[in-house]
Amino acid sequence: MAPLQPDFEALPDNLIRDIGNAKLVVFDFDGVFTDNRVYVAQDGTESVSCWRSDGLGLSKIRHLGIPVWVISTEVNPVVGVRCRKLQIDYIQACDDKFAALKVLAQKQGCTLKETVFTGNDINDQSCLDTVGLPIIVADAHPDIVERVRYITLNPGGRGAVREICDLIVFAHGQKRVNI
Repeated sequence: MAPLQPDFEALPDNLIRDIGNAKLVVFDFDGVFTDNRVYVAQDGTESVSCWRSDGLGLSKIRHLGIPVWVISTEVNPVVGVRCRKLQIDYIQACDDKFAALKVLAQKQGCTLKETVFTGNDINDQSCLDTVGLPIIVADAHPDIVERVRYITLNPGGRGAVREICDLIVFAHGQKRVNI
């Protein structure tokens, strides 16, 4: 199934402007990079499903010079394996995503208001509440829907990360301002 293609031109000017000024992009992993399912073999080995074209979108963000990170509570090594393959930095087995996000923004020399954070569930709520650019995937838990500025058309693990990357690239090329 091909991902849905949003009309970024139709988005509010202030959203495009703010995304165009973003200095840090942070993602949750499970439910954002994955479809939120886990496959468990009888020997206990776990695996997940990811969207291959995310890598191309993430490389576009790297070309813009914007740092991209993953912060995940997951302890499974799949997080590190996938992030290394995608050439993005990550923090995993993280009990306090908000504390990690604050430290990360400070180390990157930006504010939380200049940060994009994408999540999918209530354990992302504190991060979504404090960043300037809170985003959730289309199939995020309903409890966090009211806390965001953008909801992807595509679900987690099915094109959402690529959609966000394309949105950021669009915004950086189209910094619109209200006059």
